[in-house]
Amino acid sequence: MSPRFIAVEGLDGSGGSTQIARLRDGFLARGERCLVSREPSDGPVGKLIRQQLSGGVSDGVLPYLFAADRRDHFDSVILPGLARGENVLSDRCALSSFAYQAEAHGLSRVMRLNEDFPPPDLVILLDLAPEVCLARILARGLPRDRFETLDRLRTIAAGYDAAIRALGEVPGRWHIVRIDASGTPDEVAARVAKAVWPG
Repeated sequence: MSPRFIAVEGLDGSGGSTQIARLRDGFLARGERCLVSREPSDGPVGKLIRQQLSGGVSDGVLPYLFAADRRDHFDSVILPGLARGENVLSDRCALSSFAYQAEAHGLSRVMRLNEDFPPPDLVILLDLAPEVCLARILARGLPRDRFETLDRLRTIAAGYDAAIRALGEVPGRWHIVRIDASGTPDEVAARVAKAVWPG
C-alpha cells in the first residue's frame, strides 16, 4: 500500500495528541513506517506561531503565518516523508485554519490562502462538545492560549461545521471522518482505527 498522509483534527482538548500516538503505534505494529508531525510545525515559522498563541500578533495575522508554516511543513516534512515511503501523521492540517481563522478573515479568504496545499488522504475529526474540551483543558493546569475559552471553542466548532459543508461542495477532494471522541482513550482509539483500517 502507498504511504498515506493522515491528519487528526478537533478542538483543543479533544484528544488529538493521544490519538496521534495511538495511530503511530498501530502503524508500527503493522510493520509500516510512520512519521509524526504537527501544525504549527517545529520549523522556524511554526515556533514563531507557538510564541504568539498566548498573545502577540493579532488574529488577523495568524492565517498568513499558518499558511507560511504549512508551506514549510509540506516542503520539509510531509512530502519528503511520503517520498521515503513513510506514512505521515499530522496533528492538524489546513482544516484547522478553516475552523480557527475564518472568524478573522472569512472562510473563503482563508481557503484561498491554503488552496495550493493538497489535502490529507484522510482527516480524522475528533468530535467532542466544547464544554467537555474546556473541562479537559482546565484539568491540565497549564496556561491557556487565546483559543481556549468556551466562547472561542464554540465558535471554532461551528467553524469546523461550516468548513466541512464548504469542502463538501468539491466532491472527492477531502475525505473527512467524524469520530465520537467521548469515552476512554482506548474506546476512541478503536473508533479511529476502524476509520484508518476499515478492513
